[in-house]
Amino acid sequence: MKKEERDKYLSVLKGVMMDHVGSNRKVGMGELYEQIFGRPWSHRINDTRDVRKLIEELQREEGRRICSDSGGYWLAASGSELEAYLERQRRRALKILAKEAKIRRMELPALLGQLAIDFAGGAS
Repeated sequence: MKKEERDKYLSVLKGVMMDHVGSNRKVGMGELYEQIFGRPWSHRINDTRDVRKLIEELQREEGRRICSDSGGYWLAASGSELEAYLERQRRRALKILAKEAKIRRMELPALLGQLAIDFAGGAS
């Protein structure tokens, strides 16, 4: 996707998300795709990947409080709603890291310590 296109779609996504504040107003992936790109998605995996990339960019680059679950996406309406979402994300991340630690035959705290060193720019 070209930068001009990406910027246009990011702008549309920001506007769409303003109509979906609070988990009770979440929007499903299919509807979100159609609102952003103006057409129905044809390939569930490939087409929705573009939406996920746009959402990730808004979260990472702009710190947008876009939350998600299996039912869709929404902007956090309150600090507690955001905290609940972030706690789910943390548990998910720790489960993935626990699996990595098992495969490496390490204790999770040792793996987390190694990651902290790697992030700080220390030895790899």
